[in-house]
Amino acid sequence: MKLLADENFPKQSVIKLREEGFELEYILESNPGISDEDIIKKSNKLNSVIITLDSDCGELIFKYGFKPKHDVIFFRLGSFLPEQPAEILIDLLKSGLATKSRLTVIDTESVRQRKY
Repeated sequence: MKLLADENFPKQSVIKLREEGFELEYILESNPGISDEDIIKKSNKLNSVIITLDSDCGELIFKYGFKPKHDVIFFRLGSFLPEQPAEILIDLLKSGLATKSRLTVIDTESVRQRKY
């Protein structure tokens, strides 16, 4: 699975995901400061799942009609250790998390998915 990490995604989680063998492009390294719309366009070009801490992606998808080809995984965790988003994602993918045209919201209590 290819991943595209938004620039707000913790560097320690990026490192951990890469160590686990994920092909991951990190916006902070490749294109810092690009718009959320451009991140969606880039994910479509790269065939990548977006991982982010930015709630704007859901608004872009459902309110403004931007449609990523693959999932957007949004972490809404409050306070967390920098490697925790990667650990959570790895565990969810191992347990069979579906990643096909869905907005996945991960918070401290649940995982919710909505098709788009």
